Formats: sequence, C-alpha cells, structure tokens
Amino acid sequence: MKDTLKIGKYEFNSRFILGSGKYNVKLIKSAIEDAKAEIITMSLRRINTDSDNILDFIPENIKILPNTSGARNSDEALRIARLARELSGADMIKIEVIKDSKYLLPDNYETTLAVEKLANEGFIPLPYMYPDLNFARDMQNAGAAAIMPLASPIGTNKGLSTKEFIKILIDEIDLPVIVDAGIGKPHQAAEAMELGVDAIMANTAIATSGDINLMAKAFKHAIIAGRLAYLAKMGEVKDIAQASSPLTGFLE
Repeated sequence: MKDTLKIGKYEFNSRFILGSGKYNVKLIKSAIEDAKAEIITMSLRRINTDSDNILDFIPENIKILPNTSGARNSDEALRIARLARELSGADMIKIEVIKDSKYLLPDNYETTLAVEKLANEGFIPLPYMYPDLNFARDMQNAGAAAIMPLASPIGTNKGLSTKEFIKILIDEIDLPVIVDAGIGKPHQAAEAMELGVDAIMANTAIATSGDINLMAKAFKHAIIAGRLAYLAKMGEVKDIAQASSPLTGFLE
C-alpha cells in the first residue's frame, strides 16, 4: 500500500521533518541518512552566502522548508518569506509569528493573517500554531496547506502536553497535521502518530542526545511504528478484563 505524505502539490515518503534550529552538519547528515528525512526547515539567517551556508550541506532531493523565525506580526512574516523564496527558491514556507519572548508561544491571530497573505502570493503555507480548533479552521479557510500544532513549548522535550487538543484538530481539520515543538523521545513521536497525525518535526530531541545517529534512527522507527499502528486500527480499550484464549475445552 502506498502511504505518502501530501502537502500542497508535493508528496513525500518520509513522515519525519528535521527542524534545524540547533544546526550542525552532523545533525543534518544523520537526519537524511539515518532518519530518512525529506524535508528540512531553516531560518532566513541560515540561508546566506558565507562559508557556512546551510544549503551547501543539503542534497538537491531534500525539500527546503524556510521558516519566518523572528517575525512578530504578519507583515514581517510576509517580508521574511519573500526573502527566503528569493534566496532558496522555496515556495513551501513554515509560518512562525511569535511576539512572546518568554514562552515562545505562536500568535495564532497574526499567523492566520500571514497564512492568507502568503497563500495569495503563491506560497504553500504551513502555520506553526497553538492547537486551537477555531484558529485552525480559520487557517484552513485562509489557504494553509497543513497545520503545525505544538506538542509542548518549543525546546522543552516534554512531549504531548496538548494531546487532547491535537486529537480534536485531527478529527475536525481536513489538512495534514504535523506535530511541531516539544517532542522529546521516540515513544512520544510514536504516540502522536498513533493518534493519526501525519508527520513529526523534531530538532532538540535529536540534537541534544548523546548519540545523534542512534537517536535519529530511533525516531525514524518510532514514527513508522506509530503510523503502522494507526493504519492497522488498534484494538479497543476496555474496562473489564477479557480472556485472550477460550475459556472452554479444559483438560479433565
């Protein structure tokens, strides 16, 4: 069975996306070779012309997903997106609009405005958002190609703190749901995939691990396992014990 991730006009075999905030060459190489990532995010400051240009280390078959990191409102997000497209040629854009410098929570209202502006300019917008159903609907209507709810505050590795709200989005929004921010362990990625999310973005969990290569492989297998479990339709949870073997035909 062919089971691919579809975002806008693009199609991917991998459901793991690398966030490159804690950028280093080893992390990128391992994400591609060990985790089989086909999408890698980057901020505008990484797309430059100096000797440490991140684009020099990413193969042509990997999809670049610029983000609007640093934007505090929709107009700033639009300006950053235009610059990123000019420098990288990417039309798929991750929208980050964050005014809060303490908790780094996305501004859903300004993000929705940015989705509409970017969609009108031919971008394929993927908004990073706090998992709120009403705003998710607004973003879908504004032209989002996927939504990217946070699992817990960025960089915390706390896992699925917003699990129940993400489940509502999966049930109600007709777009790919990509869990972004806060996934810290492979089993958390598997749990999110079992819920029915379409992909996982991770960075800190792999970048800060003791062995980047092994952790990248662990995330790859966890995401695949969670997806297969979701497709298999897991058994019902019951409150009363039920024997797994027949209770008849005992030996005398």
